Amino acid sequence: MKSPVYMILLSAAAALGGFLFGYDTAVVSGTIGSVSAQFGLDELQTGWYVGCALIGSISGVMFAGWLSDALGRKPVLLLSAVLFLWSSAGCMLSGSETVLLAYRIVGGVGVGVASILSPLYISEISTARYRGRLVALYQFAVTAGILSSYLVNAAVMRHALSAPPAPEAAEWLHTIFVDEFWRAMLGIEALPALVFLIILFLIPESPRWQIVHSRESKAAAVMNRLFGPEVVGDQIAEIKGLLRPKTEEKATWRMLWQPGFRKALFTGISLAMLGQFMGVNAVLYYGPVFFEQAGLGGSGSLDFQIVIGVINVISTLLGMWLIDRIGRKRLIYSGVSGMVVTLALIGLYFLLQSRYTLQPGLLLALIGLYIFFCAISICTVIFVLLSEMYPARIRGAAMSAAGLSLWTGTYLIGQLTPWLLAHLAPYGVFWLFGLMCIPYLLITWKLLPETTGRSLEEIETMLR
Repeated sequence: MKSPVYMILLSAAAALGGFLFGYDTAVVSGTIGSVSAQFGLDELQTGWYVGCALIGSISGVMFAGWLSDALGRKPVLLLSAVLFLWSSAGCMLSGSETVLLAYRIVGGVGVGVASILSPLYISEISTARYRGRLVALYQFAVTAGILSSYLVNAAVMRHALSAPPAPEAAEWLHTIFVDEFWRAMLGIEALPALVFLIILFLIPESPRWQIVHSRESKAAAVMNRLFGPEVVGDQIAEIKGLLRPKTEEKATWRMLWQPGFRKALFTGISLAMLGQFMGVNAVLYYGPVFFEQAGLGGSGSLDFQIVIGVINVISTLLGMWLIDRIGRKRLIYSGVSGMVVTLALIGLYFLLQSRYTLQPGLLLALIGLYIFFCAISICTVIFVLLSEMYPARIRGAAMSAAGLSLWTGTYLIGQLTPWLLAHLAPYGVFWLFGLMCIPYLLITWKLLPETTGRSLEEIETMLR
C-alpha cells in the first residue's frame, strides 16, 4: 500500500470544518454575559441566544446529506465554508439583537453541514486500517476549535479590560474589541473560515461518490494517489458490486428499513441523541456559568474553561490513538462508565458547596476528569460510527437522519440548561446527565456492531 501522507493531508483539509464547528459552537460561552447584559435578556432569551445557532445546525443536517448525495461532497463542504465566513462577519457587524441572532443561525447551518460532510468525506477517502484515526481527526479538530475559542475569548476580554480610551480615528475598532468585545470574539472566526474556503478548492471529490455516479475514471485517478494502482481495480469492483442499478433508485431508500440497516439507523439516531443529554455540551456552552457559581469571577472562570479545553484536546488525541487499537465499543464502555462516576461526584460537589466552603479547584479537577472520559469515548467515536454504518448510495442522507437527532439534542440542551439550573440546581442537572448514560451503555451493548478493522464495503455486507 502507498504511504498514507496524501490521505492524511486530505483528511486534515476536511477536518478544518470540524475546527470551525468547534469554534462556532463554543465561542458563545464567552459572550453570554456581555450579550445578555447589552440586550437585557432573561433566562429563556439567553437560552435562545445560545440555542438559535443549533436551529441552524438542525436545518443544515436536514439537507446536507441529501445534497451531497446529489451534487458531491466537495461542493457542499464549500457551502459550509461560505456560511461560516458570512456568519462570523455578520455577527461582528450586526446592528441589533435580531440581526445578531439571524447570523448566529446562518453559522449554525454551516456547523450542521460540516458535522455531516467533514467526517463523511474523510471516511470515504480512508482505508480500514486508518479510518478510525482519520475520522477521529475531525473530532480532534473540533476540540482544537473549542480550545481556540476559549483562548480568543480570554485574550479579547483581557484586552477589553485593560485597553485605554479610543482615539476618534479608531472608534469603531474600540467598539468591536473593547466596548462590545463580544463582537470580536464572534468575528475572529472569519479568519479560519477563509482559510478553509481556499483549501477546499484544492482537494478532489470523494472517489466513492464518483463511483456511485459512474465517474470511474476520475475516481480511479484519486484512488491511485490514495491507495496505489495495485489495489484500485479490486476496490472499484467491490464498491460497484454493492450498488444497485439506477433503475432501482427507490429501492435504495427502502434499504434503511431492512433488518440490518434498520437497526443501524436506530442505533445511530439513539446514540447521537442520547450523547447530547450526558452533559458535554452543557459544560462547553455554560462552563463559565458553572465556575462562577463555584465562586470564580468572570476572567477566572474563562481561565478554568481554557484548562477544560486543553484537557479536551489531549484526551481526544488519546482517543484517536486507541480507537483502531481497542475498538469502538470498548472505548465507549470504559469512557461512559467513567462519565457516570464523575457526573455523580460533580453533582455531590454542588450539593455540598451550598452548605460548606469548597475549593473551586476541586470542581475543575472533577469536570476535567469528566471531559477526559467523554473525549476519549463518545466524542471520539460518534462521528466515526455515523460515517461508516450506512450503505454507499445513501450514506449522506442516512448520516443526515442521525445528525438531525444529534443536533436536536444539542439544541434542547443549549436551550434548556439555564432553565434546568434555575429549577433543578446544578447538582440536580449533573445527576440527570449521569442518569442518561445508562441507556447509552445498554444500546451500545445490545445493538451496536463492532466495525473496527472493516472496510466500508465489508460493513455494508455485514449489515446486509
